[in-house]
Amino acid sequence: MLPFSRVSIIGLGLIGSSIARAVRAQMPTVALSGYDASPEVRETAKALDLVDDIADSAGAAVTDADLVILCVPVGAIGAVAREIAADLPADAVVSDVGSSKAGIARALSEALPGAIVIPAHPVAGTENSGPEAGFASLFQDRYCILTPADGADAVAVERLSSFWTKLGARVETMDAAHHDLVLAVTSHLPHLIAYTIVGTASDLEAVTQSEVIKYSAGGFRDFTRIAASDPTMWRDVFLANKDAVLEMLQRFSEDLSALQRAIRWDDGDALFDLFTRTRAVRRSIIEQGQDDSRPDFGRSHD
Repeated sequence: MLPFSRVSIIGLGLIGSSIARAVRAQMPTVALSGYDASPEVRETAKALDLVDDIADSAGAAVTDADLVILCVPVGAIGAVAREIAADLPADAVVSDVGSSKAGIARALSEALPGAIVIPAHPVAGTENSGPEAGFASLFQDRYCILTPADGADAVAVERLSSFWTKLGARVETMDAAHHDLVLAVTSHLPHLIAYTIVGTASDLEAVTQSEVIKYSAGGFRDFTRIAASDPTMWRDVFLANKDAVLEMLQRFSEDLSALQRAIRWDDGDALFDLFTRTRAVRRSIIEQGQDDSRPDFGRSHD
């Protein structure tokens, strides 16, 4: 039995279009409607046949839905929720895909009082954006974290969990504040560091006369991949989750200072111990199936 029969996707970029493709692949009888604020994206979505119906407004997209997924930047969640409020069916489940959850939960509850709201975060993505960038297997064996409020409708939580499981995701449930702290460590801080390192290299480019780009080694290349992520999305993420990000940034700054001292004082034992611990973390990520152990991250060199 399908958890939902009529799904509306608001926002048809990488995540929204991937959800549409995955639903088509795994639950082909589900009716799909969609909307994007960009007329160009709507036209592209039509050309790609992402959904059964592309609406002219967010409200029109949700009128018959039993699941509405808001796939818009974190900073736009409240405004989009207000757009659909008058047309939202009373029994529809409203969810999202944002990578910060406490602020989103507040925005949705304020914009949609009385609605069935179950925030979610599929921990998956690429550095690319737009409807053409989506693919059906994006969520396969990736985690989707649900952050229902205390007292949330248990049946709705189970239905949403089943939906994401059918798309190939591993579903977990946790408190919104705890989610935001965890993601500040595993996603938000790494992005902030990547943006900083690539920005520093850009500033040095004039000095090094293109050598930063010409001699980019694997580590720098991987940072540039992260730093190529959607700027609107990440601006909103850092502002929405600023307390957790600032807490983790302070901890990182302290650890970086300790590393600086070890190098200054030729403390090879401290460096070796740190690098040994971090190798163990890498092995654990591979063992849990969250990355590829093949050389060069499994990249093709054809």
